[in-house]
Amino acid sequence: MSKLAIAFLGVLLASSQPASAAEPPQNFVVHEAPVPVAEIRFEDGAGQPRTLADFYGKVVLLNIWATWCAPCRKEMPTLDRLQAKLGGQDFEVVALSMDRAGPDIVKKFYAETGVTHLALNIDTSAKAMFALGTVGLPTTLLIDRQGKEIGRLIGPAEWDAPDMVDFISGRIAAK
Repeated sequence: MSKLAIAFLGVLLASSQPASAAEPPQNFVVHEAPVPVAEIRFEDGAGQPRTLADFYGKVVLLNIWATWCAPCRKEMPTLDRLQAKLGGQDFEVVALSMDRAGPDIVKKFYAETGVTHLALNIDTSAKAMFALGTVGLPTTLLIDRQGKEIGRLIGPAEWDAPDMVDFISGRIAAK
């Protein structure tokens, strides 16, 4: 087979693959192989203890944020819409607030911004942020069904944008 025929075949194969399967959205760094995630502890809106192990078997989008973080405030409605669209037995957005003031400030923020599909999770100690190697807020980790990190995005994103929904849907479908 000629070099030209091989190149043409490569173009055909590449174009037959959905872009979301090959390329993560901009600024989303995917690891070569899933990596272990530090064990973190936090509380839900009722003050009950939680860990990431509670979500084992689901693909999890773990978003580390705070109400005082301007970019976080802007992206929370997009995470809420993503949870509404994809959330269920196979996927969950876990929005983990680092607000030291406690859950009431997060409840107030959810009410002000119309967030209705995200559960309230909080770590008033901010220990989770450090255990996960978070260098700034917001930081979001995509975690597979076995509790390993697939990749992460540092900074805000439009989580309900078509390319992001396609990328995450592809990860959910990869059982």
